[in-house]
Amino acid sequence: VQLQASGGGLVQAGGSLRISCAFSGGTFSDYTMAWFRQAPGKEREFVTAVRKRDENTYSTESVKGRFTISRDNAKTTVYLQMNSLKPEDTAVYYCAASSLAYVSSFSQAYNYWGQGTLVTVSS
Repeated sequence: VQLQASGGGLVQAGGSLRISCAFSGGTFSDYTMAWFRQAPGKEREFVTAVRKRDENTYSTESVKGRFTISRDNAKTTVYLQMNSLKPEDTAVYYCAASSLAYVSSFSQAYNYWGQGTLVTVSS
């Protein structure tokens, strides 16, 4: 399995950005997909995930109401729509895939990782 994240960039506070993660080399529908992020000097943290099969979504509290994860099984791509961005959202965003049937916020639960895409929010 390979994951390729794209779409990061520089955006002003209050703005929006959509990042994507293209999945290949496996059966996309067999994987729960997630986004994590790592800010400078901080540990990687769970952001949001969309579960396989029922496509239920789960998000960390700080992004609820602002970020939306979605998956397109036909395009084998997962998206993260980020609205009302804040400077504290600045980070490298990583997509990840897990073969587990449930969503985990622990990075160890994810089998595959993309290379990351940088999102910078200016104040």
